[in-house]
Amino acid sequence: MSLRHNSGAFFKKLCRSKSTLLAFAVVMLYVVTAIGFEIYSVACQYSKKTPVYAVEHTGEIFAPPSTKHWLGTDYLGRDCFFRAAGSIATAVKVGVTASVIAAVIGVSLGLLSGYYGGKTDSVIMWLYSTFAAMPTLLFILAFALLFTKDYLAQELVMPLKVCAKMLNTEPGMLAVYLAIGLTGWVSLCRVTRAETMKLKNHTFVQAAKVSGVSNKVIIFKHILPNIMHLVIIYFTLRFAYAVMTEVLVSYLGLGVQNAPSWGIMISDGQERLWRGVWWEAAAASGFMFILVLSLNLLGDGLRDIFDPKNESR
Repeated sequence: MSLRHNSGAFFKKLCRSKSTLLAFAVVMLYVVTAIGFEIYSVACQYSKKTPVYAVEHTGEIFAPPSTKHWLGTDYLGRDCFFRAAGSIATAVKVGVTASVIAAVIGVSLGLLSGYYGGKTDSVIMWLYSTFAAMPTLLFILAFALLFTKDYLAQELVMPLKVCAKMLNTEPGMLAVYLAIGLTGWVSLCRVTRAETMKLKNHTFVQAAKVSGVSNKVIIFKHILPNIMHLVIIYFTLRFAYAVMTEVLVSYLGLGVQNAPSWGIMISDGQERLWRGVWWEAAAASGFMFILVLSLNLLGDGLRDIFDPKNESR
């Protein structure tokens, strides 16, 4: 199934699976919440107000869950529910940005490799084999370390700081975006290459060549629309991976520093589990679990929807 099918048919198939529909609704809820918190965060910066997730209640440190603080408070008296909810903006921003970077690189190189073949194919195959051999997590940590510890030359730091400001994030987090994106395109590139090699021999592509249509038009008008279903599925699953990676990097202290993050909450919360203060780590883990589970269910559901075997159903 390609994107030429109308949206009505897509949603009709989506509604047939209750689990996929529920997962889609949950993901959309997270996205809307992320947008809301991002706008709220920017507004607080301009008005110089403290966001609700950063407000400290000095008299309510380590307060357990209650009607006032649904998921308790942390070591500074900050509300864990609002911190976990505010962390959605960080997670969604990482997931979208990193997945877009990976998708653009993977699709572009896969199309070029599969369509042109020859030396172009050999170079791109060597490139993705090299990236596939890299230890991904170590690459991401090293990349984040370069930004957070001022190991880069100022000529490189300044444009990155400008990009970080545009995305309303920190240089360390921008490094995480880039690193996850730069290491996550390999699988999509392989799949895109294989599909492109198959599609370029189809009748409609051969007819376009005979008609004198340029290679650029064939790639973007005839081949790309027929592999977009793969990109959508990959994007959904990569989103979940990017979220979990950001949590891990922030947990290790190399990601976000000032904005709320599930990784920081888990890192802070685990140190106090022995005192019975379980709610901070539980809040972050619960919010992350629901998002990642929904993304994986949605990815599986989309794979079924776009499966050519199911088009006649």
